[in-house]
Amino acid sequence: MRVSLVTGGVLLALLGSVAARPDGGPPLPARLADTGGGSQLITAEAPDPGSTTGTVTWWERRRGEWLAAGSAPARFGAKGLAEGRTREQGTNTTPTGLYDLPYAFGIKAPAPGTAYPYRRVDDRSWWCQDNAARAYNRWVEPRPADCRADEAEHLVTYTAQYARALVIGFNYARPVRGRGAGIFLHVNGRGATAGCVSVPAAAMDRILAWANPARRPHIAIGTASGPTAITRY
Repeated sequence: MRVSLVTGGVLLALLGSVAARPDGGPPLPARLADTGGGSQLITAEAPDPGSTTGTVTWWERRRGEWLAAGSAPARFGAKGLAEGRTREQGTNTTPTGLYDLPYAFGIKAPAPGTAYPYRRVDDRSWWCQDNAARAYNRWVEPRPADCRADEAEHLVTYTAQYARALVIGFNYARPVRGRGAGIFLHVNGRGATAGCVSVPAAAMDRILAWANPARRPHIAIGTASGPTAITRY
């Protein structure tokens, strides 16, 4: 998803392998309604639906307990977050919900230690967001005639954001036209995103080196409380 040019800066903060229990209770994954059934999970939490910043934490389950492997400041859509099941395309909102992570991609080579399936971006690589196209919400090479260039992302032009990224499985398995396309976990641009989740480049590299497809990682996106609370997903 194209990135809005809203200026801002963040500092990378990593937790190491310490369980995060700010309230003295169970760690966040233990409080979610669902974690996707795997033993790795990424949480992307914002304070409220209007927030454009928050925290991404990556977790792993060991000996029956969820432990935080790392954390970083995150950016969300320029218009905040919206319920994924009813989100509308073009609203600059990040969809809340629990999603799988189909594959990684990037303009750069995979980060050292990357085990995820990784697709390299080149000048032929586009992400189709045209609701009338057969390849809606899909990577295409080359861009087909029924996917208009002004309704698609030429991935190679986003040199900072798509240096390395993970596809978020929002509206992916069975795309609903008008719901939204091209939602990724990617490297920060100059500010808030147009609907993706972004983190500093160093954090993106750490996530890719950590993520193991055999452990079925998912991403949960939501707010601290309310109808879009991350614990609902």
